[in-house]
Amino acid sequence: MAEEVLSQNEIDALLSALSSGEMDANELKKEESEKKVRVYDFKRALRFSKDQIRGLSRIHENFARLLTTYLSARLRTFSSVSVASVDQIPYEEFIRSIPKRTILNVFSVPPLEGRILMEINPNIAYAMLDRVLGGRGQSFNKVDSLTEIETRIMSQIFEKMIEGLQEAWSSLVEIDPMLEDFEVNPQFLQMVSPNETVVVISLNTAIGESSGMINICIPHIVLEPIISKLSVHYWMQNQSSKAKPEDYNRLSNHLKSAKVDMKAILGESTITIEEFLHLGVEDVIQLKQNINDPLSVLVHNDLKFYAQAGKSRNKMAIQILNTVQRGESE
Repeated sequence: MAEEVLSQNEIDALLSALSSGEMDANELKKEESEKKVRVYDFKRALRFSKDQIRGLSRIHENFARLLTTYLSARLRTFSSVSVASVDQIPYEEFIRSIPKRTILNVFSVPPLEGRILMEINPNIAYAMLDRVLGGRGQSFNKVDSLTEIETRIMSQIFEKMIEGLQEAWSSLVEIDPMLEDFEVNPQFLQMVSPNETVVVISLNTAIGESSGMINICIPHIVLEPIISKLSVHYWMQNQSSKAKPEDYNRLSNHLKSAKVDMKAILGESTITIEEFLHLGVEDVIQLKQNINDPLSVLVHNDLKFYAQAGKSRNKMAIQILNTVQRGESE
């Protein structure tokens, strides 16, 4: 049986119980000597490993940062979003855990099958609405009496919020989230069967002086095609992978066909405005450069080569003599 790793909070609680006498060390040793049996509830099938749950947590930590940036800019007030927990539970248990009246948004995420649910606590949703309408961001509860205008404004905010999920998931799959349904009663939503395993990402959210939770419910059917990409092995493999030879050749071919601005400088001279205004036919301008000195060849105004002037097939041409070394032009 695999050993269970305790979190730091669990370790602190255990040490505190031992020091206060609530728990006896001898009893712990006795329990260890006895055969341990782990209770498994088949109604709560664990379909995601701890490694995959950590992968989802990393993805949505990035989403939380993107959401914080968007809300701060959109609402012009203090906004903070952070991941509170990532759990896998039956869909029925998730529906029972949220308020009877709340803000629910159902999104499709093509090309993935199924739909995801974003539940936003009314305190947060109304604080957003109040800020957009010019208020101070105070929360009020009127879920049962939302007007069409208020519903439309909220939907637009939530559609922009979910765009951050598209960017956060881009390392796994390119999705195109679309809002399909806006509801306030969770009993009217039956996305999957009650016993279907879903991953619930809970986000601590603060808008001004209001705070609440945003819960993202992702059914197993949505994550099934990309579940193998959630492991640490996949992430490390991607980070350590090197460019393939065919990628290098393709990039080289693109660079070879790129056009650049190239010019040869025959020389420079300085004259006054009066001399310039009186220039006429057959006048000679003396250059500062000696006739035996090499010409400077510029590529996009950067000195790259030295050359000499000449002719090729009765056309003016230059012959490259040498390449300018780094720092030589300075």
